[in-house]
Amino acid sequence: EVQLVESGGGLVQAGGSLRLSCAASGFTFDDHAIGWFRQAPGKEREGVSCIDIDNRNYTYTDSIKGRFTISRDNAKNTVFLQMNNLKPEDTAVYSCARKQRWCALRVIDFSDWGQGTQVTVSS
Repeated sequence: EVQLVESGGGLVQAGGSLRLSCAASGFTFDDHAIGWFRQAPGKEREGVSCIDIDNRNYTYTDSIKGRFTISRDNAKNTVFLQMNNLKPEDTAVYSCARKQRWCALRVIDFSDWGQGTQVTVSS
């Protein structure tokens, strides 16, 4: 069974940091790109960042540039999202999903979404 399980969310003050984890199982992890996405209340899901099988990473949202870093550990079947200098507008449910080999721009190209982890940034 394919599973993606997110963890690491929480409540943090503006300017603080969190490290999210996406633990994968049930498929060949190092043959898949993993994307991070977020959805704030009343808004559509948006792409945050993605890392492919060659460790190339992509940023989908300009607002996170210079603050969020994606990485992967194939030995642990886990992708991380290090989030620094968090802002109240980063508040959302963060989810990860997979896509074979390469990253893509469209949310619908990803599958097997995790349940998400809540990130709340207070001002």
